[in-house]
Amino acid sequence: MIPQEKSEAVTRALREAFGVSEFEDIRRVMKGLPMTLKYRIMVRGRPYLLRVIMRSDDATRHFACMRAAAEAGLAPKVWYTNTEDRVCITDFIEAVPLPVSEALVRAPRVLRRLHALPPFPEIPARINTSCTFLMNEGPALDDFVTKFQDANVLSQDQKEELFARYAEVSAVYPRDRADMVSSHNDLFKPDNILFDGDRVWLVDWEAAFLNDRYADLAVAANLVVTNDDEESRYLNKYFGQPADEYQRARFFLMRQIVHMFYAMAFLLLGSSGASVDWSESVPSFQEFKRRMWAGEVNLSDSAMKVIYGRVHWEMLLANTRAARFGESLAIVAQRARRLAETC
Repeated sequence: MIPQEKSEAVTRALREAFGVSEFEDIRRVMKGLPMTLKYRIMVRGRPYLLRVIMRSDDATRHFACMRAAAEAGLAPKVWYTNTEDRVCITDFIEAVPLPVSEALVRAPRVLRRLHALPPFPEIPARINTSCTFLMNEGPALDDFVTKFQDANVLSQDQKEELFARYAEVSAVYPRDRADMVSSHNDLFKPDNILFDGDRVWLVDWEAAFLNDRYADLAVAANLVVTNDDEESRYLNKYFGQPADEYQRARFFLMRQIVHMFYAMAFLLLGSSGASVDWSESVPSFQEFKRRMWAGEVNLSDSAMKVIYGRVHWEMLLANTRAARFGESLAIVAQRARRLAETC
């Protein structure tokens, strides 16, 4: 089950972590990135998660962020890491269902603790896989936008509306160093938010780096926030007090950045550049997210990727055509002008 080329590294991990050369039982865990193999192993009667990274990229940032989160009680305990072998062992979380109503309260509290950690490392814009990639000007973004423009996934009218809204958000959204915090950056998947019946744990830290606090907030909110009242409760739990006008506006704009990013990325990934059949109906955004939370969605399927991109697109259209979009742009722009006047 362990790839031949990784067997020696895994044996070394078991010896250094537990003083044994083999496990008592092993079971593949299928959730997660395809190039990261995960196994539930038993050692001395206890379950652990063995992670074997098959990619050749440097695991230093990944493991450092994971350790920092584990030491803060936000991630499972880390028993072993080896950046050269790209192997790690952590506690295995026996997850139970977490009701969305409870996640609405627990998730922002966990994010508040995560964002208070000492700063995670920064990463180059070209490997930013979070929604804030769209806010990072440079060759990587230019290439992505060109590829999307050349694809057949949206009509010309749709593209014009998308990039008009994108330009409006990009023109006012602040690149504020004060809001750059230690971030998980991969919470659009419920699989990365585990509940053991007592505590919530965040797992899969490959994408962790220093990022805008509103990115994690917005992505997680898309899983659990369904109306204005829930949004107020969610932000209250995060900030420790009711969110002010500016915080609500910035949060709303980041949610639209999230919709833009996932609509563009998943339409491209799912269609492989081919035209998308827009005549087929798709579920509402809230219904799709309910299915995701219930574990009923498999985003490794190309057709499902297209559906996921489309539900984000439909939500983006609804939000950016509503009055709150223009109001939020104005509030954030006004704050920027006031700050500029005081400098």
